[in-house]
Amino acid sequence: QVQLVESGGGLVQAGGSLRLSCAVSGRIFSRLNMGWFRQAPGKEREFVAAIRKSGAITYYADSVKGRFTISRDNAKNTVYLQMDSLRPEDTAVYYCVADPGYGVQYAKVGTYDYWGQGTQVTVSS
Repeated sequence: QVQLVESGGGLVQAGGSLRLSCAVSGRIFSRLNMGWFRQAPGKEREFVAAIRKSGAITYYADSVKGRFTISRDNAKNTVYLQMDSLRPEDTAVYYCVADPGYGVQYAKVGTYDYWGQGTQVTVSS
C-alpha cells in the first residue's frame, strides 16, 4: 500500500506563490509516476501536472503551463508542485497521485491507483 501525504496549501493573494509537497511511503518511490490533480467546488477533478519515474519528462495542463513546475526528489521520496503567478481560478483542493504503471495516460483520473487526502489552495483576488 502506498501512502501519500500532501502539505503546503494555504491562502495566497493573486500573483503570489505556493509550493506543495507530497511525501510518499510504502513503495519504491522511483518506480512511481507521480502527478497532481485539483478539484474546485462544483467542478470535476482535473489534471494539473505529471512527472515520469526518472523525473526527466513532465506534463502540464494548458491552464498552468508556464506558471507551475512539477519536480521530484527520489532520495527524499517527495514530489513537489511549485505554483507561481497564482490566479483566483487556481483555487481548489489539490491532490497528489501515484501510478505504478507505464504513465501513458497521465491526464486521466483512472490512471492513478493512489491518491492523497488533498490540500486546500485558496487564491484571493
